[in-house]
Amino acid sequence: MSSSVRPRAARSASPARRWRVALVVCAFLVAAGAGIGVALRLPAAGADALVTDGFAAQPPAPPEPPPSVPPSSSSSAPVLALPGPVPAHGRGSFGYDDRPGGVLGRSGVLRQFRVAVENGSGEDVRVFGDAVQRALAGPGSWVDGGRLRLQRVTSGSRYDFTIYLATRDTAGRLCGSGGVDIRIGGVPYTSCRVPGKVVINLDRWRLSAPHLVAARTPLDIYRLYVVNHEVGHQLGHNHEACPGPGRAAPVMQQQTLFLNGCRPNPWPYLAGKRYAGPAL
Repeated sequence: MSSSVRPRAARSASPARRWRVALVVCAFLVAAGAGIGVALRLPAAGADALVTDGFAAQPPAPPEPPPSVPPSSSSSAPVLALPGPVPAHGRGSFGYDDRPGGVLGRSGVLRQFRVAVENGSGEDVRVFGDAVQRALAGPGSWVDGGRLRLQRVTSGSRYDFTIYLATRDTAGRLCGSGGVDIRIGGVPYTSCRVPGKVVINLDRWRLSAPHLVAARTPLDIYRLYVVNHEVGHQLGHNHEACPGPGRAAPVMQQQTLFLNGCRPNPWPYLAGKRYAGPAL
C-alpha cells in the first residue's frame, strides 16, 4: 500500500446501535440507584432494627404468665397445734391490750372486759386481743341472742371481767385461788373461769388437746371454742352434755376433755338460734 494513501475515517454508528447502548446505560443506572436506595434504608449498626437477614422480623411476643401453681399441701393444711416448747411459767405479771374495742352486739346489757397476756409467755397481747375480739364478735357468739353486748376496754377503764392468757403454772394459781382445780395428772391442764377472771391456759392455746388434734380440728377452731366456753361461764352458763352422736357439740360441753361422739363446735349460736345440750 502506498504511503500516500490516508486511512478512511471511521463510520458513524447506526441509529439502532446508538439505542442499544443507551438502553444498557439506563439499565445500569437504575440498578445502581436501587442499590443505593436499599443502602440508605438500612439501619445504622447497633440500631434496634426489625430486619433480620433481609426479612422483616415480628416484634417480640409479650412473655407468657407463669403457670399457676396449686398451693402445696403444707400451705393448705390446717394448723392443728403450734410447734416448739411452751413456757411452763412466766413472770406472773401481765401486759394489757390498751386498744379500746367497738361494741359487739346490737342490743342488751353491756359487759366490758380487759385483755391481758402474761409477761414472759412469748405471746403478743395485741394478737391475743384480736383473737378474743374475733371469737366474741361471731357470727355465732354470745352477742347473737340480742340481749348482751360486749366491749373491750383499756386497763384503766371500768370493767366487768378480764380475759387472761397465762402459762400453765400461773393459770393453775389463778384458777386455784378461785377454787377451781385445772390439774390433770398433777399438771395444770384446762382453762377456767373464776369470779371476774377468764383464764386461758397457754398450753391449750398453743397445743389444743390430743383428741382434737387426732380429729384434725384446726387450732383456730379450738381457740374460738375455748374463749366462748370460758366467757360462757362468766355469763352464768354451766356445763352441758353431747346431745347425740354425730351432732355438733354445745359450746358449754367440755370439749377440751372429750367429745363423746359429738363434732367440735366453737359457737353458742348456730343458724341464729341458741344451741345447747342436756344440762349436767
